[in-house]
Amino acid sequence: MGEVTQSVELLLDDDLDAEVRREWAVLLAADLPSQARHTAETTRPHITLTIAGSVLPYIETALKAELTGRLPVPVRLGGLLCFGGRAGRYVLARSVVPNSELLELQASCAELFDGLPGVSPQLMAGAWTPHVTLAHNLPSEWIGSAINVLGEIREIGGSAVTVRRWDSEGRTAWRVG
Repeated sequence: MGEVTQSVELLLDDDLDAEVRREWAVLLAADLPSQARHTAETTRPHITLTIAGSVLPYIETALKAELTGRLPVPVRLGGLLCFGGRAGRYVLARSVVPNSELLELQASCAELFDGLPGVSPQLMAGAWTPHVTLAHNLPSEWIGSAINVLGEIREIGGSAVTVRRWDSEGRTAWRVG
């Protein structure tokens, strides 16, 4: 098993969730890397707000207090992004167009996790690139094929309706707030 990850994630409304799952299915049907290959019950389209290697109980309590009453928040899925990965493999994602509510929510979560072990510099307030992952481990020579098979990508609006916590070691997820 890899590095232990404790994350805070936004889950999407039914329409946005369905659109992302449709895109996962298109990649899968083309025999390309896709999040659809991950069939665990906890696999859902999401926007990661922050991560750490471990989270102390008092931070769990503070997180719940911070998030209560702040949802839903508007979300607009934008175009495609490609992030560099390990060993010449890439992550293909839908961008999430930032808005003030989303940025404030992420900054609050990042502040609570600041100083914990395993916090990614890319998830600190001001450095965050909001996105929803479509595929991991995409070889560079397949990026064009993945983009072509997805076809025209249109912006779609909706909302994030739930915050969840994810524990990679226990492979469990639970709602917050």
